[in-house]
Amino acid sequence: MPGVSADEATTGAATWQDASWRAEALAWAAERLAERAMAVVGEPEQPHVRPWSTAFRLPVDGSAVWLKSVGPGSAQEPALIGALGEWAPAHVLVPLAVHRERRLMLLPDGGRTLREAGGATSAEAWEAMLRDFAVLQVELAARADEMVGLGAPDLRAERLPELAAELLADDRWLMIDRPDGLATEQRARLVARLDDYRALCARLTEGGVPASLQHDDLHDANVFVAGSRHRFFDWGDASVAHPFLSLLVPLRAAARALDVPPGDAVLLRLRDAYLDVWTGYGTATQLREQVDVALRVAPLPRAMTWRRILAGVHPAERAEWRGAVPGWAAESLEPGILTAATAAPA
Repeated sequence: MPGVSADEATTGAATWQDASWRAEALAWAAERLAERAMAVVGEPEQPHVRPWSTAFRLPVDGSAVWLKSVGPGSAQEPALIGALGEWAPAHVLVPLAVHRERRLMLLPDGGRTLREAGGATSAEAWEAMLRDFAVLQVELAARADEMVGLGAPDLRAERLPELAAELLADDRWLMIDRPDGLATEQRARLVARLDDYRALCARLTEGGVPASLQHDDLHDANVFVAGSRHRFFDWGDASVAHPFLSLLVPLRAAARALDVPPGDAVLLRLRDAYLDVWTGYGTATQLREQVDVALRVAPLPRAMTWRRILAGVHPAERAEWRGAVPGWAAESLEPGILTAATAAPA
């Protein structure tokens, strides 16, 4: 689709591969590098193209930098990443420059991800990563309102019941009774549980753990690791929410990487490693109960995130991914990653 601009209501591969858009984005990056007495010394590569984001690798003397752009569904990321670089530089990839209006971020090379370093197959590596992420969340809890002011979606627990009801009424995105969609019966069960969902959200609100930054896509390819140091990146799905919702994705990813079933003892170890950092907010029993509640609440906000991301994508490029919205909604009907499967009766 020629002439598409990233400032339009939707973006996609057609945007990221448009010659005029690429030229303008790369020119902006070159100008920001020149301000730092740096210059691109080879041909830019574009190894990452998704409907909702793209990234270029720009070779510079002896190293590389990365130029990232995101669609309108992730419009919070440039402002958020700039603020995180100031507030928590030890824990994040600090940007070299950001352009909020054009949704551009110029980033240093972060080295190897946890996945690339082979840590994904080590329970100890997952434990260390989750502890460090909890440290970041504790540090940022006092800035929840500031992050919302920067554009981070406000998915704090007190708002979730209303947002969940609105999601469950959205036939278009739930694709009711369509392939990869939510069945009428599934939606009926979810709607019937809305009062219970409200009660769960109230338990999170009243549980004493403050809202903070919720990554919502925290896995082994979204964290750089060097020795004992972890730096977190890719905030396109991020929101301000109950922090324990952030465990939904990494516990599922760890279960796959470590080849363990739901409810396995190693997943409970990962949960407890994460909770070690939160001991000032409750007893071990109270915090574990909060995790159990958060994991029951979390699939619907995850569906909301996917809907937000995909709403900013060219309609023609949504088809492959639209099942994520009803798929995550349906996860609310499942036992959960920390619940061991029950053997069927003989």
